[in-house]
Amino acid sequence: MGRAAVTTTAIRTDMRRLPPGRDERRCPRRSFAQQRAAKASSNDAAARAGATRSVRSALPAASLLQLIWLASPALPVGGFSYSEGLESSVERRGVTSESIASDWLSDQLQLALMRGDLAVVAKAVAAWRRGDLAHVRELNDWVLQTRETSELRLQAEQMGRSLVDWLRNQDAGQPGRLQEINTLAAMSPTYPVAFALAVSRTQAPVKEALLAFAFGWAENMVQAALKSVPLGQSAGQRILARLASEIPAAADRATRMMDSERQAFSPMLAILSAQHETQYSRLFRS
Repeated sequence: MGRAAVTTTAIRTDMRRLPPGRDERRCPRRSFAQQRAAKASSNDAAARAGATRSVRSALPAASLLQLIWLASPALPVGGFSYSEGLESSVERRGVTSESIASDWLSDQLQLALMRGDLAVVAKAVAAWRRGDLAHVRELNDWVLQTRETSELRLQAEQMGRSLVDWLRNQDAGQPGRLQEINTLAAMSPTYPVAFALAVSRTQAPVKEALLAFAFGWAENMVQAALKSVPLGQSAGQRILARLASEIPAAADRATRMMDSERQAFSPMLAILSAQHETQYSRLFRS
């Protein structure tokens, strides 16, 4: 007991000898408010660190703008002049309202675009980036051979040639890039493969490339619906919102699709496209 009392007395004496505030720093006590403020500060620091990592992994501005450009209806490839069978469906299959047109385009996204062109773009971007011209030619031939009507094939070829011309204009004075363009031009280029070449020059991941391709398609098809059904602008925006919500999942599926799973089998769409060739009154080229 005596030794313990002496030790306690010594400690108390030492603490009294410390300069003012020294004992508080040695044995700090923080109020609940101080603890909460410290925790909030720590959380803010973690959030800033996460935001910094997000910024570092974000798509570079130049690549993002290139994707927006390629998806724009202002891209001079003539996409606005095609309805891909929609105009014929208005005439022959009763696509006469917003809900029916919305369902039609949603089905076309899932059953035709996702399983065909999106899957081609996904493979072609990777092939261009690794310089696999044999695979590029194989994909281009597949697009040409699986277009089920002359109108659909002419659309793929015309838009492909127009995009090649646009690329040649953009890349004037860059011999390395012009060589790739000339190689593609010799293949009777199709639009999905030419689009993949344009995207391969950016730092965009494959999925982002598919999002741009699909949204550009959606904008053109909604405009075709507005003119052929016809529909109002608000109805068109509702349809576009639905397609935009479905495009990411379609892009994910297309990126995972193997070459053996790719297909272009839409019998009713092919029939309507063939009938459109002789339709009496037409606004669109397909």
